[in-house]
Amino acid sequence: MDLAFTPKPGRRERHLRRQYKNPLFTWPLQEVTPEKLLAAQQADYEELQSFHGRLHELVTQAAQLPAQADTKTVLQLKEALEAHYEQACGLAEDQTAAKAAIERLIEVVMKVMWRAAGDDPLARQELSDEERARAHHFQLIEHPLVVDLLHPESLILPAELIPTLLSASDAEVRAACELFNAEELALLIEQGREQLAQLERSGQSIDTAEQRLEVLCERLEQFAPNTLLGI
Repeated sequence: MDLAFTPKPGRRERHLRRQYKNPLFTWPLQEVTPEKLLAAQQADYEELQSFHGRLHELVTQAAQLPAQADTKTVLQLKEALEAHYEQACGLAEDQTAAKAAIERLIEVVMKVMWRAAGDDPLARQELSDEERARAHHFQLIEHPLVVDLLHPESLILPAELIPTLLSASDAEVRAACELFNAEELALLIEQGREQLAQLERSGQSIDTAEQRLEVLCERLEQFAPNTLLGI
């Protein structure tokens, strides 16, 4: 029976969708029931409602931020906004408007920080570096897989990491690769090859998964070409 997945799911439904009829996770296939799906969708909706309530509080706080606010208050607000932007990237439904609003609020906060930096070259360089790092991070978390991996209560268990990566799109895997160091990637590649060999012996098609595994190899080679020897 086909399940009623939503077009823009939240993180719980998204993970069920990864597992659904996917031999990379378990063989025989793991059952995803309508009851499990409904529970995931309801939990994702509750998370969405909670997010918008907290976002409203942050908007009010930012609007009331005085020009001469103390550093601790400004930093706490900025960190809260950045955390909410990351959360928004993993929520159900279209969060384009919410993310745009958060970005505008971050710009307001950063203007306060730039004013506080004055003509201090070190402080201004640190702010410039921070803005570049944030822009890159925000690009990465446009991929729901990256957000799901970074979530403090990630649903992706260690044993599900390879099935998740090998089931993702090419773009998602390339983005997720930036979360791992060379040693971690080498271990993932080894585990991936073992799992694909088992699936191939059971008669499963592994062409797409092999392509994703090659992306991991390409990323590892960027760290140190010699690391690939023997893999």
